[in-house]
Amino acid sequence: MSDQRTGAPTFADVNRDVLRTLEPPGNLYFGWMCVVVLILTGGLLAWVGQVWWGMGMAGKRTPQMWAMYITTFVFWIGIGHAGTLISAVLYLFRARWRTSVFRAAEAMTIFAVLTAGLFPLIHAGRMWFAYFLLPYPNQRYLWPNFRSPLVWDVFAISTYLSISTIFFIVGLVPDVAALRDGSAGWRRRIYGMLSLGWEGSDSQWRHYRRAYGLFAALATPLVLSVHSVVSWDFAMALVPGWHSTLFAPFFVDGAIFSGFAMVVVLVLPMRHFFRLHVYITDRHLDAMAKLILVTGLVLTYFYVCEIFTSLYSGDHFEKASLFWKVTKTYAWALWTMYFCNCVAPLVLFWKRARTSPATLYVVSILVLIGMWFERFNIIVPSLAHDFYPYTWGIYVPTLTDSAIVIGSFAWFFLLFLGFIKLMPSLSIVEVKETLPPPVRDRGHAGHH
Repeated sequence: MSDQRTGAPTFADVNRDVLRTLEPPGNLYFGWMCVVVLILTGGLLAWVGQVWWGMGMAGKRTPQMWAMYITTFVFWIGIGHAGTLISAVLYLFRARWRTSVFRAAEAMTIFAVLTAGLFPLIHAGRMWFAYFLLPYPNQRYLWPNFRSPLVWDVFAISTYLSISTIFFIVGLVPDVAALRDGSAGWRRRIYGMLSLGWEGSDSQWRHYRRAYGLFAALATPLVLSVHSVVSWDFAMALVPGWHSTLFAPFFVDGAIFSGFAMVVVLVLPMRHFFRLHVYITDRHLDAMAKLILVTGLVLTYFYVCEIFTSLYSGDHFEKASLFWKVTKTYAWALWTMYFCNCVAPLVLFWKRARTSPATLYVVSILVLIGMWFERFNIIVPSLAHDFYPYTWGIYVPTLTDSAIVIGSFAWFFLLFLGFIKLMPSLSIVEVKETLPPPVRDRGHAGHH
């Protein structure tokens, strides 16, 4: 029962409500799983066809040897940024509202990076030769070119995934111990192994807090570095519209913008179906909406800077590239991006919109659409309209690459749907820490 004086949940309520999310799923859950698996199967069939018949199935043409796969790769790397930001950066700044949403955001980070990692392999065509990228002594004397930004990607993203995964697992330990204590049989044995002998003693808490703070400090620079490295894939190339010092902050801001939108898309249905309104309150929605609004405004500023630089620089190629993007074949994609990223988030200036789940959900989906098109507009039109007219060409998406891209979303949601039924999607420990003091003082003895 909730506390009579404050109306806030007690420690016992937190344990009960969070553990309730792990109960055997109902028909609705299995229905969603079936839909997701069907879409993923379509993507797998398209990929098998691409391996069998070749990369031409994906509509690859000179000059656009980078198209939807690399667009989606950059998109998923961006999605992974909000999880680390909510977990690490806001933890260091002691933002109390993060406690109810950071667990889902951390899981989202790992699943998004795992999804992104598939695309360089898919893009390689013969993905069984992907180990050629790794620098190891071999008899063929094949060594990657370390001056290539693509090799930087391998190191940046693998480091980011490693730190994020360790940070996620360390944060789970006390909650998994709570699951262990509330389980029986084989579940208790599995959770017992995963809880690493956690008993909740004073010395364990001291070491835990130190380790968690250390990983938060290590993960924070990665928010800036990983997407900066991804942006240098483009900025290091002499292509109109790419060769810009603006790309690193531009990409980082866009990544946080799209990442927060994905957090909202995942957290709102979880809040509704698991009845977690007491823990994910209007205050949490308001805080996330404000961050979406601020990063959206910064992104709009970068768009204006990009246009101003192209026009003011006196570079005829930059001007021609900008004019072609705005008025020619891919203009519809550019204007879709401007509407979704610059206009749609403006509704969040109104508090009623920030705390309305339906409005916030629609805005977040529009932001995700806009951010995918932003990456598309960076990659495809720039390559289509390069320096030399004889290299110009139009890329048209095909059924194969479209199915693989849509399948990647199914893969991501499949991982997330599995996670919310296997592990606590809210942090039991940190939610308890933010309960009002009277409840915490007289809360029953729960050491987790």
